[in-house]
Amino acid sequence: QVQLAESGGGLVQAGGSLRLSCSAPGGRFSITAMGWYRQAPGKQRELVATITNGGATNYADFVKGRFTISRHNAKNTVWLQMNSLTPEDTADYYCNARVPMGPFEKDYWGQGTQVTVSS
Repeated sequence: QVQLAESGGGLVQAGGSLRLSCSAPGGRFSITAMGWYRQAPGKQRELVATITNGGATNYADFVKGRFTISRHNAKNTVWLQMNSLTPEDTADYYCNARVPMGPFEKDYWGQGTQVTVSS
């Protein structure tokens, strides 16, 4: 069982920055990819950014140039640096970890951290 611990959400004014952190402590397991997703009220959960254990990144178009995802493999930790935030970025942000299990992969999720951007 992989438990993810998130931190770093909060309230910020438009144009400001926040840094989210997520770790999977006690990790006697390998994680192939980690990432961040978000869900705004009344909307579906959507991908924000992911990063593989090889460092390959993938970003949603709406965050390119503003958000940066990074990762420390040995610590099973991923960060999301969010700059130039807008009210449209207001959402609950969820950490994701993908763990290989035999021929399959299993997704684990954090409990979410709230990000609120005021105009």
